[in-house]
Amino acid sequence: MIQQLIQKIQKTKAPVCIGLDPMLNYIPEHILKASFREFGENLEGAADAIWNYNREIVDHTWDLVPCVKPQIAMYEQFGIEGLKIYEKTVRYCQDKGLLVIGDAKRGDIGSTSAAYATAHLGKVKVGDSLCTAFNTDFLTVNPYLGTDGVKPFVDVCKAEDKGIFVLVKTSNPSSGEFQDKLVGGNPLYELVADKVVEWGQGCMDGEYSNVGAVIGATYPEMSAVLRKRMPHTYFLVPGYGAQGATAQDLKPCFNEDGLGAIVNSSRGIIAAYKQEKYKKFGPEHFAEASRQAVIDMAADIGSVL
Repeated sequence: MIQQLIQKIQKTKAPVCIGLDPMLNYIPEHILKASFREFGENLEGAADAIWNYNREIVDHTWDLVPCVKPQIAMYEQFGIEGLKIYEKTVRYCQDKGLLVIGDAKRGDIGSTSAAYATAHLGKVKVGDSLCTAFNTDFLTVNPYLGTDGVKPFVDVCKAEDKGIFVLVKTSNPSSGEFQDKLVGGNPLYELVADKVVEWGQGCMDGEYSNVGAVIGATYPEMSAVLRKRMPHTYFLVPGYGAQGATAQDLKPCFNEDGLGAIVNSSRGIIAAYKQEKYKKFGPEHFAEASRQAVIDMAADIGSVL
């Protein structure tokens, strides 16, 4: 699966992932009013507004990027109606030729992780049939429970040619409370990185493993260390733009060949029309603003690679 991502990155010349993380306050008033008029100011109305918002953004950007990353929490907050739109969004993006990274950060004891892996990446047996649920191409995974919690995801990756991105050094301000603590003289995130490399050795797909890592762009000096420590691990990189990381901060995440990382931006793209830079597009043309934001982001990253 990671080779498919690399091929799409090379084709688009944009190591850019659009984070489809919709909030109701991102959605233009004309979309909200239309959905509320049809379904009411309820969970169904909210879900419909999110769907119409997502669809327009995807329709205006699918040809520019290799993948998208919907954060499942933004859909779960609207209950079953939101999860229906999550699944609908996943399938719509895949029909457009995009790879989908499900951002669910799953991880539990072995049997529970196996069920999560089946739900998001694999197939579940129902009678004599094999069915897919969310069926994303990649999934973010929490390694806190160790090998027991990660191995079921790796097993499904091998069986289904899917991929995962394991949390190693995240972009949030308090990540260091645990991740930076020294264990035997090394920060915990380095020990997790070594386990990710170990887990990925049996799941190679060409030069890179289908077991990738989430590495925040907000800590470039740590990214540089991890890049050397994990030469065959693909990085999913949050933190660019709205969280403060610049293109220069991204550079250590990449290998010398310009590969090795895919950079996510969520509200910086999907809510671009709210930024002063893209204000000229206005709410009615929010998706055109998103398209321009993708073009600008790809050029910005390209300038440092």
